[in-house]
Amino acid sequence: MLNDLRTLARVLCDDYAPRTATESVIISDRPHGRLRRYGSREQFDRARRDGAVPVLLVPPLAVPARCYDLAPGVEPANSVVEFLLSTGSIPYVVDFGDVGRAERRLGFEDYFDGFVPRALGDALGDFGVSGGSADLLGWSLGGTISLLTAAFHRDLPIRSVITVGTPLSYAKIPMYRAVRTVLAPTAGRPVDSVLKALGGIPAPLVQFSYRALAWQRELRKPKYILDNLNDRDALIRMQVIDRFQDSMPGYPGRVSEQMLLNLVVRDEIGDGVLHLGDRTVDLRALTAPVFAVGSHRDAVVSHAAAQHCENLLTSSSRVDFHTVETSHLGLLTGGVAAARTWPAIAKFRDELTVTA
Repeated sequence: MLNDLRTLARVLCDDYAPRTATESVIISDRPHGRLRRYGSREQFDRARRDGAVPVLLVPPLAVPARCYDLAPGVEPANSVVEFLLSTGSIPYVVDFGDVGRAERRLGFEDYFDGFVPRALGDALGDFGVSGGSADLLGWSLGGTISLLTAAFHRDLPIRSVITVGTPLSYAKIPMYRAVRTVLAPTAGRPVDSVLKALGGIPAPLVQFSYRALAWQRELRKPKYILDNLNDRDALIRMQVIDRFQDSMPGYPGRVSEQMLLNLVVRDEIGDGVLHLGDRTVDLRALTAPVFAVGSHRDAVVSHAAAQHCENLLTSSSRVDFHTVETSHLGLLTGGVAAARTWPAIAKFRDELTVTA
């Protein structure tokens, strides 16, 4: 009984799950583009010697870059970075940093035509293999930015694009379809005016929205804690997710407007041609191989929205779609991801290496 009370106190005080991070080094520290390389020097040298293709991890907007390295060394498996290192690859992650009112003018074009291409160049420069290329891997909107980058810059040395829980048609997501119906008569102008006034979507609202999408989990949490006081792994997993949700930054102002108008109201991404700032991106012209993962149980991105890649990316040399039945975050990290998502990604990457 005393041990249970101690465990409960540590959980309630956010002191139960270990705070771990994979060994890393900062390669460059550009504004909204800090680049971090993971792994030891020995792992780095071995990967270069073996001719491994590095991976640039692109985080979603309004999500901390550490989504790819949640509680490494702690079961159940929570670190994509740790897995990639185990396959002999070197993962890099571009960190877009915090977002406040000062970032209100940032749009998607700043990411796919600025931050990500520069990070890719820095990563390949650091890896130092002449004529080398890298795979882009993005979860949720990180996958969107990766696809936009590869489509807009078809000359960049991008070997493939890997997306996890990435929406490629907002018209195929029931929640956004309803929003689109409501906003259609005004073309979204009233809400767009509010977003302009706010300078974006503040971090507290993003955090609340993410929790609201998993409202059943939030309601069941007190009972879940009490039922699992003797299950260390279950409590660690819960607290890792809670910390992750509590650290979400906001959306930049221009990005939030583009998400509303270009993605939701007009569903330009579903049609394949996006008009973002003074750039036009045609996803149908993307030629790099693409691997995508979706789930029928994803409360954020419907299975149909993720699978739309098969119909959309008509110029890609290869489009593989893989179904993993779990939550939005569960597609990326956790026991199901370790058993289903990660091995499928590794198989895809190995096949690209063999056919190169």
